[in-house]
Amino acid sequence: MRVFVTGTTGFIGQAVAQELITAGHAVLGLARSDAAAAALQQAGIAVHRGDLSDPDSLAAGARACDGVIHLAFIHDFNAHLAAVETDRQAVAAMIDVLAGSDRPLVIASGTALAATCRVATEDDPPNPAVSPRALTETLVTDAAARGVRASVMRLSPTVHGRGDHGFVPMLIGLAREKGVSAWIGDGANRWPAVHRTDAARLFRLALEQAPAGTRLHATAEDGIAFRTIAETIGAGLGLPVRSISPDEAPAHFGWMARFAAIDGPTSSARTRAAFGWQPQGPGLLADMRQNGYFD
Repeated sequence: MRVFVTGTTGFIGQAVAQELITAGHAVLGLARSDAAAAALQQAGIAVHRGDLSDPDSLAAGARACDGVIHLAFIHDFNAHLAAVETDRQAVAAMIDVLAGSDRPLVIASGTALAATCRVATEDDPPNPAVSPRALTETLVTDAAARGVRASVMRLSPTVHGRGDHGFVPMLIGLAREKGVSAWIGDGANRWPAVHRTDAARLFRLALEQAPAGTRLHATAEDGIAFRTIAETIGAGLGLPVRSISPDEAPAHFGWMARFAAIDGPTSSARTRAAFGWQPQGPGLLADMRQNGYFD
């Protein structure tokens, strides 16, 4: 299968592209810059020039391939609504091209769009009260009625591995800056986690097998207490650890305060049963201790 992959040069995208190539698929990677194009060429990946803000370029990439994995997103939390709308338009353009073809489309979403404060399952619909990105997830599952074998991959908030530049490295940077590793309240709120190679394998399985309208959960660990993550950071940096109040959280965590308070335990039991997916990578805490997070 020839697969159009957006976000190919990203932390997860690189792993997805390698997983696809190893499994015998060909990858056409989206590149919006000369540097990105050069990186793809060096990795032996065909280049498609385009940009998330140019839906026509995304439609052309989808048209040229047998399937699509959409990973790219503009992570600008100062203009989040604009980024969400750009993403929605991009996905809509690709759905229009794929309509009636039964070709697969897999998009990356997040487990935080499902239930909170209880264990979320694949049956939980996206919650627009939590994030406006829920509308894009609904757009994809509704594409089944248009003859697209579309599925949604809900990623853990922590997709970890060497080279990670997501939430955990940000928390490590904050602890270095503040001189303390902190959690909010009792720190019992839970973050799911998955190693990026396990997530990449599940993207491939979804591309190959997922029925139209499927939601998959890429969670290897259902939920790790935030306090445990903060204590691991403190031990790794040799810094003190402590609880802070919800009122103190914005000053300590900045824009991440909302994420640091999320309680989002998530089950992947149905995903594992349906696709035979068994995570094999190290757990988050072991990965943090062993793979360069504190270098």
